Amino acid sequence: MTPLARAQRQLRAHPLAADATLAAGVLVCMLAGSFVDPHGERGVSWSLRTPDPLSLLLMTLSAAALVFRRSAPMTVLAVTGSLSLVESVTGDPRAPVAMSAVVALFTVAAATDRATTWRAGLVTMTVLTGAAMLAGPLPWYAQENLGLLAWTGIGATAGDAVRSRRAALQAIRERAERAERTREEEARRRVAEERLRIARDLHDVVAHHIALVNVQAGVAAHVMDKRPDQAKEALAHVRDASRSALNELRATVGLLRQSGDPEAPTEPAPGLDRLDELAGTFRSAGLQVEVARDDQDTALPAAVDLAAYRIIQEALTNVRKHAGDHAKAEVSVVRVGPHIEVTVLDDGSGDAPAQQAGGGHGLLGMRERVTALRGALTAGPRYGGGFRVHAVLPLKTPSAAAATEDPV
Repeated sequence: MTPLARAQRQLRAHPLAADATLAAGVLVCMLAGSFVDPHGERGVSWSLRTPDPLSLLLMTLSAAALVFRRSAPMTVLAVTGSLSLVESVTGDPRAPVAMSAVVALFTVAAATDRATTWRAGLVTMTVLTGAAMLAGPLPWYAQENLGLLAWTGIGATAGDAVRSRRAALQAIRERAERAERTREEEARRRVAEERLRIARDLHDVVAHHIALVNVQAGVAAHVMDKRPDQAKEALAHVRDASRSALNELRATVGLLRQSGDPEAPTEPAPGLDRLDELAGTFRSAGLQVEVARDDQDTALPAAVDLAAYRIIQEALTNVRKHAGDHAKAEVSVVRVGPHIEVTVLDDGSGDAPAQQAGGGHGLLGMRERVTALRGALTAGPRYGGGFRVHAVLPLKTPSAAAATEDPV
């Protein structure tokens, strides 16, 4: 951070100090302007003229009032306007006390609404300009009087422009925050509805078929000795009901699968030891994949190993779907202190919003896996094109996460 930026940040953090600095600057400008003699033989000329004691007092008081311009803008405008009015009537030549009134009018315009700005601006402009034209030793049409009219108008206009821009930026910020909240709430609502629907399906399937199995098992036990043929028939019904229950459970829980999950896994949950095999399957599908590892052969907890594999799998699936036919993907697995960082980059020119959506709840599933392990996930478009998925997974997982298994 540059010294200028550091100073600006400190001034924003201490508004009273910022106003005191502004007041000192305005006082210096007014003092410098008081040495300009507008009545020289050749027009405006610099001289070593010492301002009148009353003018010095008025400039000091008006600059001091600006210290409180944020807390009481209308009061400061009234004070600086009154001091400027006194200088317009008594000063000969006049000192630029009206500069403080212009700054105070700018503050009023920036801090209040447009109607208040119009009223305050018209009153200030009329009173100061009228007094200068009527009471001053100059002709009423002198450039000094017309300049006072212009500067008060500029102060009010500039303050109103600052207020309008600030309101527009605030509206944009609020709209973006509202849209983000709405999107997150909609995603959570859809996930909750889907989980509730699947839970109801599971309940119906299990309750129905378990009831059938219970009834048929009871029948088989009752007739086993006296009528073995009926017992065999009842056991056949038990077998059919259990097979049907398993098939329906498989179909229902299959809705929870990621797009690249196998139909019915019968082997241990995959991990990063199968990363080369995973990359090979995508290469055979036409996607250029480069893999770089610097995890120092770290033995990962089962939950972290599975989560890292699934994140890479889902990210590469999204690249294959959305990044374009000639996209190239880069996968890196790096150990950084007590964490494993998994990164998947692509240089595709496909539909970034669609890729971010992940073909459904892909990214949401990644975030749930990472959050369960108390890690962090970031995903979004890259500068210059492409997409980036970056996950930070801790090597030490909570006891609950350590028991996480791959979905059936």
